[in-house]
This record gives sequence, structure tokens and C-alpha cells, in this order.
Amino acid sequence: MLVIRLQRTGRHNLAAYRVVVAEKSKAVKKDVVEVIGHYLPTQKPKKIEINLEKVQEWISKGAQPSETVASLLKQQGLSGMEKYMSAPNRKAKKKKESPEEEAPAAAEAPAENTETPPAEEAPTADPATTE
Repeated sequence: MLVIRLQRTGRHNLAAYRVVVAEKSKAVKKDVVEVIGHYLPTQKPKKIEINLEKVQEWISKGAQPSETVASLLKQQGLSGMEKYMSAPNRKAKKKKESPEEEAPAAAEAPAENTETPPAEEAPTADPATTE
């Protein structure tokens, strides 16, 4: 399967990316089918140059953009990229309670159900069978 993804170039602490069409199973730095643009996030303002005609051509042939490339293409004005981007995870993380707050909560829990089930009685011996 072909995928449109970023290929990192540039030196240490100065990232630059090529937007490439490549086989998904191949390593990122290995064989690419075609270079269709570049992305320079370290420049001010960020520089994004992508050939949108080639992107549409590759998508029509079955290539799928990665989530990052899809968001870059959406910024460039290409419509229909939402289906390649996953929904952001908006689940709130639970905060751990401090030990002082846990003690009152633990004391309240047993107070809700104070009744204990009755103990089962031992079977009584039949006087006729004891002889």
C-alpha cells in the first residue's frame, strides 16, 4: 500500500521534511516513489510547499496520507482530509487523590451498607437418628 508521509532531513535540532509517496512497509529513509513537496517547521513562519495536483493524483490511485500530512494538506486548503485524521482524544485524566482525601472516602464506603447477612444455622440433629 502506498502512503504519503514525511521523510525527515536536515541536521540535528534543525528538522526539515520531504513530503514523499512511498511503500508503507519500506523504511522511511529508503526507496520513495516520488517527492511531492517539503515542510520546514523550524523557519519563521513555517514553510509548506506541496504540489496539490500530485497529491490528488496519488490519492486517486489509492495512496493514503498519514495523519500529519493530512493535517498539513488541510492547512493548504485541500478538502476531504478529515477522513484520514483521527479524532483528538479528549478524555480527561483522573487526578490522584492525596492520602488525606482517601481516608474519609474509605470511611464512608462501609457506612452505606451496615447490615450483615444472617449467619446460617447449623442443622439440628433428629432425635430418631441419634440412637
